[in-house]
Amino acid sequence: MKKTLARLPVALGAAVVVVASLAGTAAATVVTPAAPRAGKLVQVGPIAEHGFPAWYRDSNNVRLEPCVTLDDPLCPALPDTLPNPDASVSYPDNFPDEFFYQLAGADMTLNNGVRATIGLDLEGAWAAGEVREGDQMVFGRVRIRFDAPAGERYRIVHPYGIDDIVATDKGVNMTEDVGITPGAFGGALNSRIGPFLKWDPAVAPAAPAGYTGDPGQDHKVVGSPYNTNFVRVERLDPLTGAVLSQVGFTDVFSVQGRYATNAGVDIDQATYSVGSDGTGVVEVFATSEPDKVIEIVGNPALGFHGTRLRGANGRYYGRFPVTSPPPAGATIEIVNASDHPATHKTRALVDVVQIQDVDYDADAQTLSVDATSSDRNSRPRLTVTGFGPIANSPFTGVVAPPATVTVTSAAGGSATMSLLSTGRAFRPGAPVAAATADTPAIIGQTVRLDGRASAGEIDTYRWTQTAGPQVTLADPATALTTFVPTVPGAYTFSLAVAGPGGAAIPVAVTIDVTQAAVPTADAGVDQTVVRGRAVALDGSRSAAVETYSWRQVSGPAVTLSGATSARPTFTYPAQALPAVPGPNAAYVYNNDPVVLELTVRNPAGIAVDEMVVRPQPETLSGITVRYRTGSNEWRISGTSDVLAGQRVAVVLGSNLNGRVIGTPQAVDAAGAFSLRVTGPPPGTFRTVSIVTTAGARQLVNVTITN
Repeated sequence: MKKTLARLPVALGAAVVVVASLAGTAAATVVTPAAPRAGKLVQVGPIAEHGFPAWYRDSNNVRLEPCVTLDDPLCPALPDTLPNPDASVSYPDNFPDEFFYQLAGADMTLNNGVRATIGLDLEGAWAAGEVREGDQMVFGRVRIRFDAPAGERYRIVHPYGIDDIVATDKGVNMTEDVGITPGAFGGALNSRIGPFLKWDPAVAPAAPAGYTGDPGQDHKVVGSPYNTNFVRVERLDPLTGAVLSQVGFTDVFSVQGRYATNAGVDIDQATYSVGSDGTGVVEVFATSEPDKVIEIVGNPALGFHGTRLRGANGRYYGRFPVTSPPPAGATIEIVNASDHPATHKTRALVDVVQIQDVDYDADAQTLSVDATSSDRNSRPRLTVTGFGPIANSPFTGVVAPPATVTVTSAAGGSATMSLLSTGRAFRPGAPVAAATADTPAIIGQTVRLDGRASAGEIDTYRWTQTAGPQVTLADPATALTTFVPTVPGAYTFSLAVAGPGGAAIPVAVTIDVTQAAVPTADAGVDQTVVRGRAVALDGSRSAAVETYSWRQVSGPAVTLSGATSARPTFTYPAQALPAVPGPNAAYVYNNDPVVLELTVRNPAGIAVDEMVVRPQPETLSGITVRYRTGSNEWRISGTSDVLAGQRVAVVLGSNLNGRVIGTPQAVDAAGAFSLRVTGPPPGTFRTVSIVTTAGARQLVNVTITN
């Protein structure tokens, strides 16, 4: 059955692998086969009249040309790709919006009856989906499609590699396009397509002469760079990747491709040179396949006849006389007469620009450019890109020149030369001094002098006192130094820095030193908090403070975080509960507040203040305590007014040193707690003691029933 193309839009993007580029497509991973790759696409042919390469060559020296006509049943353009399928193909008016150099693939039925398709194509298309000059692109495409439940994982081995794919809600639906940058036709060489697939010559029938195969007949093929000339579909374990089963296999493909008979031709350069008398030569540089007949078409207006170019190794050169300067916009035409039909290319004639000298004077900041045109007759204007026309004087005010200079001619030629400069070598400039200080300052307090903001390359720093009561600097030869003033006053210091570029202009800084005020301590207001919660202290309202120091005076032991800061924190400890099952002769109930002391200091003295943090009182209500002698069962319940998630313990007797009933129970979000447990018997006790981690303590009578 003849292979047909299920058309897909091509999104303009990077010329690298684009896997699963369509919405809802499967997650795919390209797996590198264990065997080394043997072959690929290696060369892009000359650009044909339609703007696409005339052919692509693979490492087996197979060249395929594009299938862009309707009259070849073995290499056709698809009618629905043409604006008018009833008319002949012509560029640009009636040209396919996509076509193929290779159109190859397999169509198979999996073990569960599902149809699977695999496409392996080298495709030409347009970036915007319509014929538009400059949008031509050629890319290699690998596409795999079949229905499968989402989440199932498959490995597909095919002639151009291995794909590991996890199905989505769209099944297995993966497309990989490489080379989709317009005009970058070499990008397709980096795709997985290549070498080209063709019918296996050892299997009858043979491929039609001039073609890789007949796309209307499935056939075994050769050409895989991994010798995997088949498609194998395996289902994998989604997690481990182990093979669960083989669900499909085929070794026959539909293949479409036509061997390139035309070589095409590219004009690399076409230039002219004329003397002051108007006579001269046209030089042409072209490329094509080796040993082709490459000719220039005669041009009576320029004064030469049709003449063959000289060639070697695919490069061709010609030098032809002209009897007068070429008019503006003049072109030459080159033909590859070996092609059938012959390939024609035109190119605008331009002059040859030669740059004799480019000099940059770094001292004067001037750029001098000396260049000439091969057109000695009309002497077209020469312009330096980014600077302007070349004149008799250099370009001035060039602070930072480019690395290369390009000269363009009004006649179309251009040339580029690297810049060579003259002048004195750059040396470091003098540094710039900058000084700051802690000001105002207090007697007895360490004062910093800071020169680290000084700029430039610096070898030495020197601080000098120039005014104020005399002090001793800790290290006057460093960027950062200190002193301790003992009397009030204005202290002035000068900073001098020096480096390889010389000495900086010294800068001065003045510090006002005053008598320190005696500090005052303010430890903040007393607080009441729920046990187990964080407590934040605040001594920031203290005044004239140089240092802070907090300590605990009394109450349950706490650990202060940031005890030497203005705002330390601690967690108020939960009330300890008697150990289960008891008795607990050494248990001590302590619901005392935490008392803390803040001490602040500065050179003028010390101040102290205390603050108290009390636990929030907790009230228990609605408490019932029942013991059933027949079942030896306790039923205890109640409610707390503190909804803190605290735990509740119940102890036999009027103190907390006896036997614990059951285990501590948590208070729920509504404040309720309950305990239902077997034993221990109350014995002679008719009361229980209840204690919570929030600090509540209550004695409750026991109701005893059968």
